[in-house]
Amino acid sequence: MGFMAKVIERRKAINLRKKGKSIKTIAKVLNISKSTISIWCRDIKLTKKQIERLHESMVRGSYSGRIKGAKLQHEKRIKREKEAKILGIKEIGKLSERDLLMVLVALYWGEGAKKKREFFIVNSDPDMIKFMLNALRKIFTIKNDRFILGVAINTIHKGRDEEIKDYWSKITKIPKSRFRKTIFIKSKNKKIYDNFQNYHGMLRINISKSIDIYNRMIGLIRGLNVGI
Repeated sequence: MGFMAKVIERRKAINLRKKGKSIKTIAKVLNISKSTISIWCRDIKLTKKQIERLHESMVRGSYSGRIKGAKLQHEKRIKREKEAKILGIKEIGKLSERDLLMVLVALYWGEGAKKKREFFIVNSDPDMIKFMLNALRKIFTIKNDRFILGVAINTIHKGRDEEIKDYWSKITKIPKSRFRKTIFIKSKNKKIYDNFQNYHGMLRINISKSIDIYNRMIGLIRGLNVGI
């Protein structure tokens, strides 16, 4: 840059600074480094109002940057989750009957009753409930008329009793006639949350005349424990 050109650019920078423009903005407009603009404009005193405007602009820019950063991180997380799901499905592949049995035993070990001498398991995850019922139907050829279901819900959802049973009946493909009387759990918390309608309590699964199945499950649990 020649001497005269440099003088002209410096005057432009000073005029812009006097108008309250930031060093960063001036540098971008004139395509000159911020360090040079800073030296040229170091003697310019901004008014209180100009300083306040620059501060507000900086805050807005910082907020906008955080929003963009958060959105980018969210998109990356969603992408990783989708990739993990696709990989998981591919890695697991089709389950054999033995695979189903091992998973069912592990689930019963964690969630099932071990002292009632009957098959009794409780869970609130609809996908897990579907898996367990499908596994029981396939491995032990259990028909719907042997399943005995029941719902346990918080008392604040008492008015939704039939709605919740309809939900679980649809998930399990088992008619409501196979449901026992609902158990209502007392709670001190009376607050109504935004996701109130998404609450469906816990579903318990019993099988009639299940002592043989229960004994086999307990035996298989011991087999898992010994076989590791």
